[in-house]
Formats: sequence, structure tokens, C-alpha cells
Amino acid sequence: MAPVPATGSSHSNGYDKFIIMEKKARNGWLRHALLSFTRWFDSYAGGEEMAAAPEKKVDLWRVLPFLFLHLACLGVLRVGWSPVAVWTAVGLYLVRMFGITAFYHRYFSHNAFKASRGWTFAFAALGASSVQRGPLWWAGHHRHHHRYADKEEDIHSPVVHGFWWSHVGWILSTRNFPTPLERIKDFARFPELKFLDRFDIVVPVLLAGGLYGAGALLESYAPGLGTTGPQMLVWGFFISTTVLFHATSTINSLDHLVGSKRYATGDESRNNGWLAVLTFGEGWHNNHHRYPTAARQGFYWWEVDVTYYLLTILSRLKIVHGLRPVPDAVRREGLPSS
Repeated sequence: MAPVPATGSSHSNGYDKFIIMEKKARNGWLRHALLSFTRWFDSYAGGEEMAAAPEKKVDLWRVLPFLFLHLACLGVLRVGWSPVAVWTAVGLYLVRMFGITAFYHRYFSHNAFKASRGWTFAFAALGASSVQRGPLWWAGHHRHHHRYADKEEDIHSPVVHGFWWSHVGWILSTRNFPTPLERIKDFARFPELKFLDRFDIVVPVLLAGGLYGAGALLESYAPGLGTTGPQMLVWGFFISTTVLFHATSTINSLDHLVGSKRYATGDESRNNGWLAVLTFGEGWHNNHHRYPTAARQGFYWWEVDVTYYLLTILSRLKIVHGLRPVPDAVRREGLPSS
């Protein structure tokens, strides 16, 4: 007679397998949580895990600091306001917007002009203070966007993935967290830029601490101004940074949905004058997609491009040089035929 399988043994083996799978799942979740937490401080930690993550999976651990940034703005209800704090917030918005548009975008992403290695580091540090990740991460992903604009591979196309994903979701995705160093080899060869990129929390923390300290000093030595450390932190860092992030993100989202199309670029990039004012010239996005390497995105005199105006000043001061112009043929192409 054939042996009868032991029923108890079968159930035991099944239970053991379940326990093993549960432990693996628990250990996998714990490892992911630890790596995600570590990436708050070292953004290069756990690269293999990030590369294997689902493309559109939002990482809860990435949401937490992003959510905290927004919720901290409500601190204004407790700290109040003062002219110094409010103007600090405005000033930091303006300065850091220029850091994003001139340096993260036109310089690191498109090589639209040249600068010395020392100034390059300064430009990267200014951009990093915006809390929009490191210079290599930002530029590498932006180059990818131009290569696949509004196609399936475009990681923040509102046409393909929807408005909210293009505006904020993509930056919270585990898959999009690693720096695509292979796309930014020209700048990734500099160790100081890789340091800023890997430890992208350093500059924002220094800025936040500096703002708090400045507010505390004003409270002690100029109490008539009504300014405090917490007030400067909330206005100068949290509110200013949050507004800056969403203003920058409108170019990924709204500027591929709302506006006019002067050039047939094969994508849905638009020109939007309102967004150009908000972002120092980045709103001339259809122009930019037609000729990305130009230092100027407002191709004509009536298209306000504050970033370009400031770059011309830096050029006269010998801080930058070799501003790439818009070719005459491209400009003529964009004019209505008579």
C-alpha cells in the first residue's frame, strides 16, 4: 500500500512557510524604513532598492518631511509676523528662484553659459538652499525630461501622468529618488558637487539654523523690530520654501497644459506670461523646448525674462561668461509670416 501523507506534517510545513514569508516581509519593510530614514541624511543610501521600486509608488517616508514642510507654515498662527520676517521670506524666494532658474536649470541642466569651478560650487549651494534636492539630481532628471518630453518615459508629464503627479507626486516616488549620474557626467566628475548632491540636507539645515539665529539676535539686540527666531524660521524658511517649490513645479505641470504654442516641438510645452513673471522667465517654456541650450528663454524683447537680465549683469561682472544666444533662424521661425 502507498504511504498516507501525514496531515499534521503538511499543515506544519505550510505554517512554517507562512511564518518565514511573514518574517521576510517584516524584515523587508524594516529595511525599507531604515533606508528611507537614512536617505533623509544620505540621499545615496540604498540605490539598488530604489531602482527596483515601482515607478509610480509614492514613498511614505518621503511624504513625511514634505508634509512637515507644509504643516510648519501653520506655525505663523503662533509666531505672528514682522516686516523683517516677511521681507526675509520674499527676499529668499527671489534669490533662491534665481538659483533654480539660472543655475540648476540653465547652467547645470543645459550648459547655457560657463563659469569657474569655484563659482560653480557657489551656484550649486545656492540652488541646494531651495530644498529641491541636489544639483546633479535636479539637472539629471531635467535632462531626462527633455529627452522624452510628454512621452511615456517622461517622469513628470501632466499629459501622460496627470496634473498632480507632474506637480508633486513624481518627486515623492522611490523610483525617482536616486540621482541619475549617468545623465550628468559632465558635472558629476566634481567631488564637491557630488557631496552637495549626496548630502542635500546640509545647506537647507544651515539656512534654517542661520535664520533662527538671526531672529534670536534681533530679538535680543533690536526688540523694537518685533522679530524672533521662530518667526524668522517659519517665514524665512518654511513659508518661503513651500511657495518656491510650488511656483517652480508649475513649469512641470501648468506650463504643459495652459498657454500658447509658438513652435511645433513635438510636445505640449507652452508659453505662459503669468508663469514667466512668477518664475523669472521660465514660463516661456515652448521657446525653451525649441532651443533648450540658450541662456535666454524670453526670445523677444517683449517676453520678460528676469533670469536672463541678471545673467547679463553677472556676465559683465565676469562671474559667468559665454552666454549662449538664441540663433537668428530660431527667432525668425517664431515670428508670424507676413
